[in-house]
Amino acid sequence: MKHKVSEIRLKNGARGLLVNVPDASVMSFEINFRAGEYLVARDIWEAPHIMEHLLLGANKKIPKARQFQAEFEKNGGYCNASTGTHDIIYEAECADFEWQRILEWLVVAISQPLFLEDEFAAEVGNVREELTARSNNHFRHLSIALREAYGFFSVTDKERLKLMNNVTIEDIKRHYKTTHTLSNMRFVIAGKITATRRAQIKEMFESMELPKGDGRKDLPLETPSTLKKPMIIRNKTVDNYYFYFDTFLRRRMSPDELAAMGLLNSMLTETLYSRILGTARERGLVYSMSSGVGYDLSSTNWWFGAQVRPDNAHALFDIMITQLREIFDGKLTKEEIDTAKQRRLGGYQRGYQTVMGMANYYSSQYFFDDTYINYQELPDRIKAVTKTRITEGARQLFAENVWGLGVLGNPAAGEVDTLTDQLKSLWN
Repeated sequence: MKHKVSEIRLKNGARGLLVNVPDASVMSFEINFRAGEYLVARDIWEAPHIMEHLLLGANKKIPKARQFQAEFEKNGGYCNASTGTHDIIYEAECADFEWQRILEWLVVAISQPLFLEDEFAAEVGNVREELTARSNNHFRHLSIALREAYGFFSVTDKERLKLMNNVTIEDIKRHYKTTHTLSNMRFVIAGKITATRRAQIKEMFESMELPKGDGRKDLPLETPSTLKKPMIIRNKTVDNYYFYFDTFLRRRMSPDELAAMGLLNSMLTETLYSRILGTARERGLVYSMSSGVGYDLSSTNWWFGAQVRPDNAHALFDIMITQLREIFDGKLTKEEIDTAKQRRLGGYQRGYQTVMGMANYYSSQYFFDDTYINYQELPDRIKAVTKTRITEGARQLFAENVWGLGVLGNPAAGEVDTLTDQLKSLWN
């Protein structure tokens, strides 16, 4: 998708990216505040999430949530919001002809909420339903529990349900007041952005009825630690093992290093002919498997996860260990690296074909650290990956001996310890 991206910095401290897609027929908006759960006490952990639910509701111009939604969506417009550990993001998309109306309503919702008692009670119920549904996702439950065990800000959905009753509407208002400031705001807008529209967007954000604030909230410094023992979440209703194992490098990898690790993930688990998943599928050991590299402020994480029958787990772990050791030893051919590059380049061509998809690409990094990599630079980064960079990146992620294994299921005594002993050799 042809586009041009530029940054604007406003006098009130707000900053954002404008992604001009000349042929677009829709406009996409994402507005971010560093306002996640890490900024509140654990006993009111759910305050940011409930606040996010309330914000796209009653406001000073429309005094009822359903009326606001009806006005917002009458021409097919879409709006939503999400809360994470670090951020709250409000998003919208609409037809090009009504972009200004939709952005104006989004600005009103964010800057002039009413926080009504009856809507607070209703959204507490809705959040409870949401968390209850999420708590049935075994992979999610295991992943969140592991992050907390490693030392990150994280609370499982089941624990969040217990903490919900502590949150009052005063907690909501207090969190809103301290986080929803202009200098703590970032935005990404994608679509047909002419010079006139650029000026209109700038004027709308500069006139928002929010305090300027004291700048962008700092991210927390979260330093992962090795698990003293494997995590076991017992669930007698689950026959298989849900597992994740993680390894950490206590620094954030560079974009070039991350590109190399992305290519390696493709070679290991992303296809039915990949080194780990392909081998395991040929032997009938696992239906699917995934791996990925992520980063936080001061660390990079490489994870592997799958759902596997207990009698297949040891054989699957042997495959993972064998393939990772081959990577450490540089046993990669030029042909398989080139094949992986072609696959990634094809994925580049397929990816981000929508305006909202393009906005999501830029916002994911920009909201994290106020930087961005132009999407059109990605092919060159993929082509520049070398065997040396892949091998060194993989070795570094296992070099610091910061790792852990988590299993959800109903394993027999000692089974998870045996799996852990299998994995230990990777960090030696």
